Amino acid sequence: MQPRVVIIGAGIVGTGLAEEITRLGWTDVTVLDRGPLFRTGGSTSHAPGLVFQTNPSKTMADLARYTVRKFGELDAFDAVGGLEVATTVERWTDLHRRHGWARAWGIDARVVDAEECVRLFPLLDPDRIFGGLHTPTDGLAHAVRAAERQAEIAAERGARFIGYCEVVEVLSKDGRVTGVRTADGQEIPADVVVSAAGFWGARLGRKVGLTVPLVPMAHQFAKTGAVPALGGDERLPILRHQDADLYYRTYGERIGIGYYGHAPRPVDMDALTRDTAGQPMPSMLPFTTAEFAPAWAESSKLLPALSDTEVSEAFDGIFSFTPDGFPILGEHRELAGFWVAEAVWVTHSAGVARAVAQWIVQGGTEIDLHEADLYRFEEAALSPEFIERTSVQAFVEVYDIIHPHQYRAAPRNVRTSPFHARQRELGAFFFEGGLWERPGWYEANAELLDEVAATGVEFPVRDDWSARFYSPISIAEAAWTRTHVAMYDMTPLTRYEVSGPGAAAFLQELTTNDVDKKPGSVTYTLLLDANGGVRSDLTVARLGERHFQVGANGPLDFDWFTRHLPGDGSVVLRDITGGTCCIGLWGPQAREVAQPLCPDDLSHKAFGYFKAIRTYLGTVPVTMLRVSYVGELGWEIYTSAEHGAALWDLLWAAGRSRRVIAAGRLAFNSLRLEKGYRSWGTDMTTEHTPAAAGLGFAVRMSKPEFLGKKALESAPPPDTMLRTIVLDAASAVVLGKEPVRVDGTVVGYTTSAGYSATLGRTLAYAWLPATVQPGDEVEIAYLTQTFTARVHTDPVVDPDMARIKR
Repeated sequence: MQPRVVIIGAGIVGTGLAEEITRLGWTDVTVLDRGPLFRTGGSTSHAPGLVFQTNPSKTMADLARYTVRKFGELDAFDAVGGLEVATTVERWTDLHRRHGWARAWGIDARVVDAEECVRLFPLLDPDRIFGGLHTPTDGLAHAVRAAERQAEIAAERGARFIGYCEVVEVLSKDGRVTGVRTADGQEIPADVVVSAAGFWGARLGRKVGLTVPLVPMAHQFAKTGAVPALGGDERLPILRHQDADLYYRTYGERIGIGYYGHAPRPVDMDALTRDTAGQPMPSMLPFTTAEFAPAWAESSKLLPALSDTEVSEAFDGIFSFTPDGFPILGEHRELAGFWVAEAVWVTHSAGVARAVAQWIVQGGTEIDLHEADLYRFEEAALSPEFIERTSVQAFVEVYDIIHPHQYRAAPRNVRTSPFHARQRELGAFFFEGGLWERPGWYEANAELLDEVAATGVEFPVRDDWSARFYSPISIAEAAWTRTHVAMYDMTPLTRYEVSGPGAAAFLQELTTNDVDKKPGSVTYTLLLDANGGVRSDLTVARLGERHFQVGANGPLDFDWFTRHLPGDGSVVLRDITGGTCCIGLWGPQAREVAQPLCPDDLSHKAFGYFKAIRTYLGTVPVTMLRVSYVGELGWEIYTSAEHGAALWDLLWAAGRSRRVIAAGRLAFNSLRLEKGYRSWGTDMTTEHTPAAAGLGFAVRMSKPEFLGKKALESAPPPDTMLRTIVLDAASAVVLGKEPVRVDGTVVGYTTSAGYSATLGRTLAYAWLPATVQPGDEVEIAYLTQTFTARVHTDPVVDPDMARIKR
């Protein structure tokens, strides 16, 4: 018997889901909407339909590419092309960066001069622009038509669509959905319920105890009267003027104008009916005319022909915004069968529908969705205050030029390690990640610059873009770690305690390597999905027969573990991150600092690499793991948060004679690149197998079974590989996500990058065809420049591990 599926919402996402789910063979699908079919009154009904595919996220770009392809097949897309223009030098440079993303993700695009921009869009004032980015395959999605066409196809396969049918309750029993109840009292049974309710999704989520972190926001959209100079030419490209927070599209002789420059206006859903009274639909608020004045003034400068017309109709439309700008997708962990597909714009709608349908029906997706996963947020990020503040900021930054190392300005200091006060005393420049304050570098180490330079280490001058959120002090910190000793705050590393009689078997079943070793062992291992893609990488320390400490990557790992816990209570999973802290003490003199403090023998013979002990440093109880992600002798030293400040002061005092320093994340990143260590989510995802990512050593195929093993057994050799490349010029810098060319053809893209103090060159990882081998030359397009580089074997520093195993 087929599962029964109920989809709440008949907009662009709900109808797309119905089509994709029925395409996969599940045909018992019912789609309900509180409004009429298919102009339901949600965001789909008034969406302007502009589809710009280029995105800094490969996932979002892939979702948009599929939307373009599918809507084209449905005759619901006009490939009029997309044009983004620059009126400032900064935007002109940024369009080159966007061009790089497009090429990296396989999207045809070209940077064009002002003259070509005017040829493409004759209404432009050429004296106002430097040039633009033209993407021929961008265009206009006809959202309601796309919804109708997808619904028609799904209905032919057996799906049914019911309008004016509001869901007021999700029914469940024993932790699983059983159906929905509608406003008229009807109960519709279901094994799977999907919320595709758009900006109503957060309210619906609360009905089942789920926080859906989205904020409905009002966004201005206006249509002009007839523009004589336009002449009814609907084939003009869609247009972005991001320097002024504006976009444009044509409607025959008229032009539609969208504006993000007004003050953000979160929508009060409790007052929605009152606020939209008299409007054509509940997703349209009255137009705030005064706030549109700057948009009209700027539009008239860019498009002088607008002086012959005026705004003839306008409204403030409601769209969903999230704290990080990504959709909210996934299954409720505490209510099996309840799924969400929310905060999805028309641009990505068909791609999202396809991916979520695969996830529901097949248990996994072809495309990596970790950036959009429902459970990607830390607990504090689910607070109402955090959701609203960050979603409002996301609205403000829609068209801002965002640096890849730029972190949110507020809220800050939500999570701090016990070392925070000491770090501030040392002049730490803090980044933010996972709500943690993370030192990037320390101004106290500026005094090392001359001393390190005297040893031959170079400090190349960076261009203005790469010099943001950067300091040459980080190079000095990395070099000092290689020659002396440094303390790194590793507290933000996510840590779980896995315990109980079934702990070892549980971890064996989920991970690729053999973790069922004797207590005191440490194992680097991977989590795979059913397709053999890398979900995460872990460091598993066995501290007792029934007790493991797992170093993980974030909330998605906790979600994965939780979903796979045995039902007999034999395994207990706890997130211990907030109650503990960690110092990475690394460098050739690390043993001289730690040994006098410790009653146990810390020699290599007594305490070898990838081993763990519980001991004391002074009076502080610690767990020491002999691992090193900077490629030097040392340990990750853990203790409870109450002892954190004492541990820092103890090591700092003991290291004074060895000139110990505190070092930050930039130095850490460059050192781990030198050692060939990967960062999950940046360097590899579920779209990559361990072999492709260079992590085959972490897979023990001799194990009887582990999740993903069957897929690996039948997997063909990878056609792309993650390679290390070394840039040729000492001053050349890349930051990640740049396209890589071989013989003039784009064949891949970079992921992580950092400057190697050891080599005096920038290193980067890049996904390249397997045919590209060490020694081969490649080219990298960085902003307006092109750099040459060579593929290098991993790791580029200390391949024999002699420095770690001293």
